[in-house]
Amino acid sequence: MAHEHKLAIFRGLVKFKSNTQKIWGVLIFLTIVTAVEVVLGILKPESLMGQVLGMKALNWIFIILTIVKAYYITWDFMHMRDELKSLRRMVVWTAIFLILYLIFILLQEGGYVFDVYKDGFIKRDF
Repeated sequence: MAHEHKLAIFRGLVKFKSNTQKIWGVLIFLTIVTAVEVVLGILKPESLMGQVLGMKALNWIFIILTIVKAYYITWDFMHMRDELKSLRRMVVWTAIFLILYLIFILLQEGGYVFDVYKDGFIKRDF
């Protein structure tokens, strides 16, 4: 017997009558998030160029918006919402761990490379 997919997004705030409407709704949401990223990338507002936790605030906004898009692609288009709770947790926690690890590598190695180019010598020898 076919399993009926849930037809709501944003934790039930927006409900749709069919799967086709839901797909279009999620696509429109992802398009809006992408448009915000593109506009911010083109304008690069000076107010978002300050340092926050080792990176520009604008870069953090890009990372957060990319994670939001990845979440909705996985949650709605890949039907993760309809899976068992244990499988959802396994996928989500693994992704969160990997994203945090990649951000750590980005900050650690990016800062090191920046310092080498800025000062012209190697500060740490592993």
